[in-house]
Amino acid sequence: MINDNKFTFLPHTADIKFQAFGKSLEEVFENSALALINIITKEKIKAIINKKIKAKGKDLEELLYNFLEEFLFLLDSKDFIFSKFKKIKVYKKNEYYNLSAEVLGDDIKNYRHEGDVKAITYHEMFVIKEKDNWKTQVVVDV
Repeated sequence: MINDNKFTFLPHTADIKFQAFGKSLEEVFENSALALINIITKEKIKAIINKKIKAKGKDLEELLYNFLEEFLFLLDSKDFIFSKFKKIKVYKKNEYYNLSAEVLGDDIKNYRHEGDVKAITYHEMFVIKEKDNWKTQVVVDV
């Protein structure tokens, strides 16, 4: 189990499950993305390519799902692997939660690819606020 106060991996029979933590909704989403990338490679990713991403969801779980799927899409279609956030904003507009972010990363071909994430799942997923902190849980299909 890895725990650096940003995220921790939990036991799961077939897939990979993690929980991420943050003092704000933005921070917990950021740490969820970092956990996802940690499955794919353990190497430190250089922050040399800039990308803008957006996600939308009718609730926070759908927003998290779509947000993490965006990283898999960028990896599969553009060979882009995320390193860090330049900025991130979560807001509600009408009945939808929205997320816009500017992220930095590099070409995956420059790194050792350790894990293959097939998809994000809704299985056991949650986004909750506990006192003054946020927590997410995600199971990814590997």
